[in-house]
Amino acid sequence: MAPMGIRLSPLGVAVFCLLGLGVLYHLYSGFLAGRFAFFMLGGPAVESGSVDLRELLAASVVAAVKGGEEVKLVREGNNLNEKAKGKTREGADEMLTFGDLHSNRKMYYLLKTAFPGVQINTEEHVDADDQEKIFWDHSIPEDIKRKIQSTLVQADSVTVWIDPLDATQEYTENLLQYVTTMVCVAVNGKPVIGVIHKPFFAYTAWAMVDGGSNVKPRSSYNEQTPTIIVSRSHAGTVKQVAWQTFGNKSTIISAGGSGYKVLSLLDVPEVSQEKADVYIHVTYIKKWDICAGNAMLKALGGKMTTLAGEEISYTGSEDVEDGLIASININHQRLVEKLPILYKTSQN
Repeated sequence: MAPMGIRLSPLGVAVFCLLGLGVLYHLYSGFLAGRFAFFMLGGPAVESGSVDLRELLAASVVAAVKGGEEVKLVREGNNLNEKAKGKTREGADEMLTFGDLHSNRKMYYLLKTAFPGVQINTEEHVDADDQEKIFWDHSIPEDIKRKIQSTLVQADSVTVWIDPLDATQEYTENLLQYVTTMVCVAVNGKPVIGVIHKPFFAYTAWAMVDGGSNVKPRSSYNEQTPTIIVSRSHAGTVKQVAWQTFGNKSTIISAGGSGYKVLSLLDVPEVSQEKADVYIHVTYIKKWDICAGNAMLKALGGKMTTLAGEEISYTGSEDVEDGLIASININHQRLVEKLPILYKTSQN
């Protein structure tokens, strides 16, 4: 007897083909999507579970600017709805305004929509019942394309820190030169991307460690009798120690906002920006206040550490208990050694 043949009906053939196509789609969909991104968006193929830091930088710039638009709109409409959300450790009111909340919403959801696999920490509460899809078109500005190479990292190694309105107290007082919006990207706890935007002066600074920047250090700094920039709330404490250490020719600038203070160390053309040689903070501070500035200084060869000279990790807790000292093109360790009394002050 001749062996029996196996016949498939037309329906069976169709089902078999569909199953095969399903397997191929599962295996290659990530690859094809990456290829599509390469040809349509001018970028590299991004592997599943990976993030391109160049894209994240470009999106962070857009987020900071869009947040700044909200901050400016609320202030110019005089619709702050300001209230105290709590007390600082020094006992001052910690202010919250519609500017903080509206900026936070825009910045958070733009980045979360574009990079859903990335951890995002932000200063203000994100209401799960008030979600918004804010789409980013994945375009990379020409200056970023020229200076920054595509760099892929695992998404689960990335933490984004958002400060939707730095210097809220000054914002309520209409001291708008101090106000910034900021985004920082940390990889494995190390700050690598910093964006600081001044919404009332249409100025944005960005930098990426081992990449490039659109801002640079000044040509010289005074290490012998430095100009030191500090928070408005504790200028007196730093002034006394600075004069003991550097003599009474050392100048103290009191200012609002950590972003503004970091920019004071750099060559910023914006006319309202004061210039300093060292930035010191002697009390508790949050990581979203300082991460962008830390990344920017690091990218430009500067340093930001605790007052004890320790590096700051941008994972885990949002708190930095031991104050900070920041400088660029100055012997940072020598500064730390000269100012031990400030570290002791921060512990009290």
